[in-house]
Amino acid sequence: MENDKKIAVLIDADNVSDKYIKFIFDEISNHGTPTYKRIYGDWTKPQLGSWKTVLLKNSIMPIQQYSYTSGKNATDSALIIDAMDILYSNNVDGFCIVSSDSDFTRLAARLREAGMYVVGMGEKKTPTPFISACEQFKYLEVLATIRTDSMETTEKQGKQGTQKEGMEDRDELIKSLQIIITESSDEDGWAYLGEVGKRLNKRHPDFDTRNYGHAKLTPLILSLQSFEIQSRKTNNPHITHYYIKNKLKK
Repeated sequence: MENDKKIAVLIDADNVSDKYIKFIFDEISNHGTPTYKRIYGDWTKPQLGSWKTVLLKNSIMPIQQYSYTSGKNATDSALIIDAMDILYSNNVDGFCIVSSDSDFTRLAARLREAGMYVVGMGEKKTPTPFISACEQFKYLEVLATIRTDSMETTEKQGKQGTQKEGMEDRDELIKSLQIIITESSDEDGWAYLGEVGKRLNKRHPDFDTRNYGHAKLTPLILSLQSFEIQSRKTNNPHITHYYIKNKLKK
């Protein structure tokens, strides 16, 4: 399955803003599991100082690469060398290259020649050759807009329930579920609950239904009062599949 792929996520800090990191890893969870999370840059430069908290929070390994010569991008070379080392290790099924730089065009093409699944991510200024070299390419501005719109939709729906304890966590859970359902639903808005739960755990490793007072995911979601749940029979009378849908705005 596509979303069971082991993916190496390699980020060019010189060409990506730290504000996109959450969106990047949310999107990666739709394609597979990030087994390598590395970011490349000259961390002695003051302009990269804002990355520190982001790297710690998301467990991303910073790779130091000094700029030995003016005008030469040493960061690109370090990322490319690491990508080839990872390729030959045979430990991954695919790569996510995060950059708006066309210098990674040949790398993306080479990885695909080796049978790797390659996802590119960058801003809309990314040159066409790099975009075309990837199997899929995601614009960071679009990923950010999707998540922001989903959060605004949740706020417009209004807060449900009267419990005060843990409500901040519950609100964040609702927002995450809204986004995942929007991404994985069919044309009628229904998403398979098993897949939704799987993506939720990938995005939030500390998620546990027991944190919210429920033993299973279905009763927890029902308690949130922000979603519709539908049961569907299968050929096996002992197995029922559940689907979830965002409630429409009133």
